[in-house]
Amino acid sequence: MPKQTLAKQSYVPTLLDLFRQYGYDGVSLSKISEATGLGKASLYHHFPGGKDDMVETVLTSLDRWLRETAEDALDGEGDALTRLGRMGDRIATAYSHGEKPCMLASLMLGSAKDDFQPQVKAMLERWMGAIAAVLTQGGMDAALAQDRSEEALVIIQGALIVARALNDPAVFERAMERLPQQLCR
Repeated sequence: MPKQTLAKQSYVPTLLDLFRQYGYDGVSLSKISEATGLGKASLYHHFPGGKDDMVETVLTSLDRWLRETAEDALDGEGDALTRLGRMGDRIATAYSHGEKPCMLASLMLGSAKDDFQPQVKAMLERWMGAIAAVLTQGGMDAALAQDRSEEALVIIQGALIVARALNDPAVFERAMERLPQQLCR
């Protein structure tokens, strides 16, 4: 990987936290500069397209994470309950067991929604497809499996919102624990 690409990637965790916490509209270049320790000129050196370039970089990283973590959990060994449970455990870890909001949801609330919606949609559809595949491999009808895969993402996102609103991450934890059984019923 080229040196500049490696340097750019080193800022992804900070950018992810900023965009996840404040959304696209709530993150100013000043806030990014303060969090990364980079001046504005250095930010534009690494991210010539500004905030849009930063979000693209974070989305690319999230897409890779989704493939390597959540989808790999679904492709692994075991029956549907085991594989869905493994995915739930990894998702819980990624969201700090309900303490961190979802970057994808944060992006869909701001002025940049239309700019990033196609990427977010593709990621979510692929994830739902992976969940539906596990359910159909477990013997579920394909149409029902597709409905349940959509339900899975609704449960995950809803639990994140409710956990944050109640300031009770245990809400999310309980939802992740129940998720495999709910999907396989």
